[in-house]
Amino acid sequence: MTASFAENSNKKDDNMQDSIKNKLNALVMRNEDITRELASPGVVNDQKRFRDLMKEQNELAPIVEAFTDYSAQQQNVADSIEMMDGETDPEMKEMLREEMNSSKKSVEELGEKIRVLLLPKDPNDDKNVIFEIRAGAGGDEAALFAAQVYRMYVHYADSRGWKVSTEDVEEIGIGGMKYVTFTVSGKGAYSRLKYESGVHRVQRVPETESGGRIHTSTCTVAVMPEVSDDIDLVIPDGDVRMDITRASGNGGQGVNTTDSAVRLTHIPTGIIIYSQTERSQLQNKAKAWALLRSKLYDLEQRKRHDAEADMRRSQVGTGDRSEKIRTYNFPQGRVTDHRIKLTIYRIDDVMNGDLDEIIDALIAADQAAKLLKMSEMN
Repeated sequence: MTASFAENSNKKDDNMQDSIKNKLNALVMRNEDITRELASPGVVNDQKRFRDLMKEQNELAPIVEAFTDYSAQQQNVADSIEMMDGETDPEMKEMLREEMNSSKKSVEELGEKIRVLLLPKDPNDDKNVIFEIRAGAGGDEAALFAAQVYRMYVHYADSRGWKVSTEDVEEIGIGGMKYVTFTVSGKGAYSRLKYESGVHRVQRVPETESGGRIHTSTCTVAVMPEVSDDIDLVIPDGDVRMDITRASGNGGQGVNTTDSAVRLTHIPTGIIIYSQTERSQLQNKAKAWALLRSKLYDLEQRKRHDAEADMRRSQVGTGDRSEKIRTYNFPQGRVTDHRIKLTIYRIDDVMNGDLDEIIDALIAADQAAKLLKMSEMN
């Protein structure tokens, strides 16, 4: 093997663009700067600066670690080639070749991982999630399905260690829900649940159907990031009318007997928010305002997405509520996500909150679409 062959082999293995490497080197230097600054006495006394630096370093850590491993594996390839050039023992040469091939595979895998890590991060990914589920076509059967979808997300949240808080619900007597609003709180909740917006369709024989015919019913799911105080969202006082009412419900101990329910009406958009699940008027008011802020933020985001057609095409169904995204077919025991043409035959597991297989596939498809778009732009 000649020296020129070794150089060509290195170039072949080093398939990462120089522009990406320059960016990665800059991130490594930035990480080193942060480490030095965190060690300075002045930062320890400035808690806000300390928190900001720690957050930035935590975000950089996966990229820096992957690039460090990538560079080490690249060096292993180069070292193996150099040692093979001067090696005469066939067994040793074969061992070096195996080590080189293993490092080449790692370089390829780490390069793909780095490209995913460098994708623009959704600023909402770490936020909590506000869900709205509404029964659609299908009457009582649609309300029963909406309640089942609600429980599916509650089970999924429990499996991830997230907290669920219900803001408002309108139930029907047979156990269905015409409408339910709830918050899912936990690290990374929005990053995994944002793909659930859209129309969910069920095909099954309803409990209320005596003839055994399969019915098709739907419910709509809206997923919104909870808007934190750091979001610059101004709502003029004159745009909102607040009414205090007595909570309503189907009866029982859970219904308030005081005027604690809060209804907010956003006059410019006609959005109405109703919160009644807490016994305290102040708590219901806080929940109602949080939901209103999230709905207005979501409305602004969707307008922006609609205006940016390229962005919409690079996403896997993260905003269009009229899109039919998934079918739950009970007679065949299957769940089909139409956006990525994925079908799995574990409908009972899915309805009990086992959603990771579907969500992981959606995330992978979304990343692949964005990587393709990024490569077309370069």
